[in-house]
Amino acid sequence: QLQLVESGGGLVQPGGSLRLSCAASGFTLDYYAIGWFRQAPGKEREGVSCISSSGGSTNYADSVKGRFTISRDNAKNTVYLQMNSLKPEDTAVYYCAAGRYCSGAAARGNNYWGQGTQVTVSS
Repeated sequence: QLQLVESGGGLVQPGGSLRLSCAASGFTLDYYAIGWFRQAPGKEREGVSCISSSGGSTNYADSVKGRFTISRDNAKNTVYLQMNSLKPEDTAVYYCAAGRYCSGAAARGNNYWGQGTQVTVSS
């Protein structure tokens, strides 16, 4: 079965850190741009960060620039999102998607989506 599985979400205090993982099964991520998206209650889904298939290009939404870092380990078929200095407004369900290319902080032409992982930033 071809799928992406996110993990690493949870409850964290403001200022804390989490690392999200996006693991692929049934296919290789090598040829895909990978994007992280998030959707908060009552809000539209937004692109958070995107990394090119080679890993040589990364993009971030202005709201997370300097705090989040996207990376990939093609040998492990996994993409990561390191989130530092978390704020309450980062609270959302985070999804990863495998697409054809990055357009800013969003992956486009997405062939696969994960089921999402909840991130809650609260004291």
